[in-house]
Amino acid sequence: MKEGPSIAQIASLAGDPARANMLAALISGKALTASELANEAGVTLQTASSHLGKLEAGGLIAGVKQGRHRYFRLSGGDVAEMLESMMGVAARAGHLRTRTGPSDPLIRKARVCYDHLAGEMGVRLFESLTAAGNLAARDGEVRLTRRGESFTAEFGIDLAALASQRRPLCKTCLDWSMRRHHLAGSLGAALLERLYALKWAARDKHGRAVIFSRSGEAKFAKLLAR
Repeated sequence: MKEGPSIAQIASLAGDPARANMLAALISGKALTASELANEAGVTLQTASSHLGKLEAGGLIAGVKQGRHRYFRLSGGDVAEMLESMMGVAARAGHLRTRTGPSDPLIRKARVCYDHLAGEMGVRLFESLTAAGNLAARDGEVRLTRRGESFTAEFGIDLAALASQRRPLCKTCLDWSMRRHHLAGSLGAALLERLYALKWAARDKHGRAVIFSRSGEAKFAKLLAR
C-alpha cells in the first residue's frame, strides 16, 4: 500500500481547463462570485457551480456567504504558490496561451500572487533583501536576519504582529514569469501592504497587476539599494 499525500486528485481538479481558469482568476487574492468565475471560465453558471463544488470539496477553494451573495476564494496561500509554480512549469515547457493582451507586460513587471508581490519587482525585492543580508536563504529555507529585523522595523512593519500569525514569516515562491523566487509568507504580504500604504504602488482594479508610480518606483529602487 502506497503511503503519503496523493497528488492525483489535486492534479485532476486543477487540470480541467474551466477549473484552471477559475483558479487563475482567484490567485489574485480577491473573492469572486460564481457568475464572475463562470465568465472567467467561459462556461454557464450551472456548469460553473458544478466545478466550484468540486474545487471546494477538494480543498482548493473556500466559499463565504456575504449578504445575498456567496463568494469564492483560494483556501490558502499554499494553493496560490502551487498554481504559480505550475504556471512556471507551463511557461518553461512552452504551454502558453495563444492570445496575449495589453496587460501582459504589466503583469510580468509586478503583480499580486495571492497577497504578496510577484513579477520582476517581486524577484528584485527578494534578491536585493538577500544580497543585503536582510534575508538568509539556504537549502530552500529563508529566514529574516537581525539586520533584516532592523530593516523591516525602519520600513514601518510590525514584526511582533506578524509573529503572532499562524503562517510562516518568510517563504519563497517560484515566480512563473521570472523563473526565480519571490518572497511570500506574512512578511511578503506585509511588504506589499506597506507599498500600498506609502502610495508607491496601487493594485489594478481590473486584474492582478501592481502599478508603481514614477516616484514610487524610484523610492522602491532606493530602498533596495540600502
